[in-house]
Amino acid sequence: MTQQVKRAFKYRFNPTDEQAAQLSRTFGCVRLVYNKALEERTAAWYGEQRRISYVQSSAALTQWKKTEELAFLTQVSSVPLQQALRHLHTAFGNFFAKRARYPRFKSRKKSRASAEYTRSGFTWRAGRLTLAKMAEPLDISWSRPLPQGTEPTTATVSRDAAGRWFVSLLCEDTVTPAAPTANAVGLDAGITCLVTLSTGEKITNPKHERRDRARLARAQRELSRKTKGSANGEKARRKVARVHARIADRRRDFLHKLSTRLVRENQTVVIEDLTVRTMVKNHTLARAISDASWRELRMMLEYKCAWYGRELVVIDRWFPSSKLCGTCGTVTAKMPLNVRAWRCDCGAVHDRDVNAARNILAAGLAVSACGDGVRPQRESSRTGQSSMKQEPSPARVGIPRH
Repeated sequence: MTQQVKRAFKYRFNPTDEQAAQLSRTFGCVRLVYNKALEERTAAWYGEQRRISYVQSSAALTQWKKTEELAFLTQVSSVPLQQALRHLHTAFGNFFAKRARYPRFKSRKKSRASAEYTRSGFTWRAGRLTLAKMAEPLDISWSRPLPQGTEPTTATVSRDAAGRWFVSLLCEDTVTPAAPTANAVGLDAGITCLVTLSTGEKITNPKHERRDRARLARAQRELSRKTKGSANGEKARRKVARVHARIADRRRDFLHKLSTRLVRENQTVVIEDLTVRTMVKNHTLARAISDASWRELRMMLEYKCAWYGRELVVIDRWFPSSKLCGTCGTVTAKMPLNVRAWRCDCGAVHDRDVNAARNILAAGLAVSACGDGVRPQRESSRTGQSSMKQEPSPARVGIPRH
């Protein structure tokens, strides 16, 4: 059964000098409006314990445009400015609901340069996109077509640190679930092998950052020799950013291909709930863990399983997958990271990663079929709950943020 989803299609484009200048002004105005509204909301909340609504912020924006100091806000489209206020309102809603931290100010150097245009802020005619306040359509490199018969409802324009321009078009798309299959797979994440499958297959970690580490170090040394704020300093900074962009692009491409293959071949995919934020505090492995990007792989599996009618099961992080003998069920007291193969008292010899992947699969199938407690293990000393507890998968019907 097909389903309608909102899907973002991201493309590169080459703006003219006039368009680039207009978009740069828009990025600056969006950042200014967001920060100024955040400043006023912060003063109201901490000074008077008073909340400011989006309507009040929008009315304040109208007054700002009438002042001599902020009259330049009228030179850009009002749509991205209003969207910035909406994003801030959402951020405060998440904060008051205790789902997120207090909103932070946007930095000119560190924050993402972007502007979001809703349908009233652009024109879509004959497959060409023209933004408000612009006379010509964007020169977009159409690397893939949009869904037939649909038009974008939102256009988000951004510029990355390497100076590349992108536009992300949000459209309604029809997704057809994949053909059912009886296959199921468990995934054990690692560093030497990015993931080990319960089938015994090991996916080698490409280590994209490590492969470009010498090139990145050379570019960073050149940047360190340049005077801050100089033209040569900006060129050197762009060079470093291009190396980072190359690493990120290759990593994302690899993870997309891997996640698509896993979802296409299996009806059920079982993974562990890894706390990457905590794991990267290990300074010995932090760089390798970040390069593996397990969180991004999980995110891809989540939305692709939701799209194509697959089941993603996430088992509890305290489940002893590596220390559990898949033959007799005995849990070994200790299992240091340097132990890659081990023998159980029952005589079974295990490859550490393959055994863990098979245990993850067995736990996931038990959870999927009958719920928690089918194969009870020891309780976690930290949670006080069964170590096979399933975490509900956030089955999002959409594409992740770019």
